[in-house]
Amino acid sequence: MASKIVATATVRAVKHRKLLPMRAALSLTPAAVNRIKQLLEGKNEFIGLKVGVRQRGCNGLSYTLDYATTKDKMDEEVVQDGVKVLIDKKAQLSLLGTEMDFVQTDLSAEFVFNNPNIKGTCGCGESFSI
Repeated sequence: MASKIVATATVRAVKHRKLLPMRAALSLTPAAVNRIKQLLEGKNEFIGLKVGVRQRGCNGLSYTLDYATTKDKMDEEVVQDGVKVLIDKKAQLSLLGTEMDFVQTDLSAEFVFNNPNIKGTCGCGESFSI
């Protein structure tokens, strides 16, 4: 069964940001929470969104977003303001301390991962290296 793309995502390296201990591996901005609620509205078969990583692009890795129907044994679960985001085990270390935002402009609407762990990104912002 082919996976359907839920949303696009951009990656930004955050320079000079100290990693702070947090209760969750990933924090969500109010804009991200609202967008996730919109995506899940009326889709009772899904429990939330799932974030993963895959080999892709000129810098090696990119994030994937998909609907989640179940929580796998090794998934990290982040629940914030009534929405649930599952983090695939392969993406957990690369997401520590990351803020997930949703940014909408005249030309695009996408999730943005503000990640202090990233060492480099490609010119288009779709792939990164740790």
